[in-house]
Parts: sequence; C-alpha cells; structure tokens
Amino acid sequence: MAGRLAGKVCLVTGGARGIGAAIARAFAAEGAAVIVADLRAAEGAAVAAETGGRFLRLDVAEEADWAAAERAVDRLDVLVANAGITGFEEGFPPHDPEHAALADWRAVHRVNLDGVFLSCRFAIGKMRPQGAGSIIVMASRSGQVGIPGAAAYAASKAAVINHARTVALWCAEQGLAIRCNAIAPAAVLTPMWEPMLGDGPDREARMREFVADTPLRRFGTPEEVAAVAVLLASDEAAYMTGATLTIDGGILAGSVAAPSG
Repeated sequence: MAGRLAGKVCLVTGGARGIGAAIARAFAAEGAAVIVADLRAAEGAAVAAETGGRFLRLDVAEEADWAAAERAVDRLDVLVANAGITGFEEGFPPHDPEHAALADWRAVHRVNLDGVFLSCRFAIGKMRPQGAGSIIVMASRSGQVGIPGAAAYAASKAAVINHARTVALWCAEQGLAIRCNAIAPAAVLTPMWEPMLGDGPDREARMREFVADTPLRRFGTPEEVAAVAVLLASDEAAYMTGATLTIDGGILAGSVAAPSG
C-alpha cells in the first residue's frame, strides 16, 4: 500500500538527530522523498542514507545557505522547520530576564526565530508553483507559558507560534493551499536535554524532577512528535492551518494530577 506521504518531497531542518531525525524516518516510512538538512554533516548524512533520502548542509539562520538550498531543491511539498537551540548547549549562562546577556539572547533568536522566518519564506516560494503544501514549525510548550530561567528560548518559541499563524493567513489570503501549523512539545527526551540531565549517578533523579509536574509522569519520545508531524504533512490535515498542536503529557490541561493507585 502507498504511504500517507507517497510522492511528496519533504525537507526537515535539524534532521540529523532527535525530533528531526525521528520525523525524517517517519516521513520516509510513509513514502516521502526526504531531504535531511542540518549543520551536522556526518550525522545528517547517516540519517539521509538510512531513510533513502539526501543530505543538505544548512545553517537555517544564514540567507546564503537558503540561497544554495533554492538551487538544490527543485520541488517541495512539505517543510518541517525543526532546527532550534536552547542556549544551554555549551554551558549554563544566565538566561533569566534580569541577567541574560544580549549576545546570548540574540544567539537563541537567530536560530529559533530567524531560522523559522527564513524556512517559511523559502517554503512558500518553493510551494507557490503547485499552489499547495504543508509547513510545520517546531514550537514548544515553553512558548505558551513563561519560563523564568530560559527567557530567550520561551520568547523565541512564542514568536514561532505567532509566525505560523501569520504564514497560514498570508498563504490563505494569496489563494494558496499552503498550510502552516505548529507543534509544541514539552519534555521530549532528545540530545537537547543532555546538558541538563548529565550522565552521572543522579541522572534518573534529574529526569524524575523534570517531569514531576507532568500528569503522565514521563518524557515524551521523538517518535510521538513525529507521528503528529506525519498527520500535519499528510492530506488528512487539509483543513488544518494556523493551529498549534501541544504534546506535553497533560501539563497545560490544568493542575497536576497524581496517578491513583
């Protein structure tokens, strides 16, 4: 049987690992031709080989890289703007609204927001000839609430959610069947969490601490996010645009519910 994404060309930024790699694998399993875009050449090429796709070296915040992508990609049906950073990749500088350095603030926004803007601009241009397509931006639960210790990350993801709505409305206004939706995960166990979890004897305790306010009491998996991306990329979601789908184990539903029994 043909997959749900058969015949579709899909580009996934940040596709070398974590959620991006899981999305690339899920798309390929549904019949898509996948372009894995990332700065991590070795890891990205490995995911591309695994999925039968191709690798594209891409810094999402660099216009020159998107110009190169313009020449390298002939057709595009789905774009997943997944590349992002927390600001804690190389250590733990202050990211609260009182002490964060402007350079650190800008570094997060450069990737998370500028990168999404450039991704969406590229996707609209590539999808315009066929008049249809699906743009999926990776937001976060952190973009829907305040995060005192990660102000830049939270602000960037809030802006991503708003930009997805703006892109959705712009495309509809243009008479294009190009949809744009956001996925907002909470704690999903990916390499992005490793600096905060560490590999010491207290790792398990740290993991429990991070999901203590999650009603389902666990981290999500990249594959669970990828399943939602498949839906949004498919024609099954043809009437869905400007939406934000939250995958957070129940955090935003209300007060934390302790499991009974």
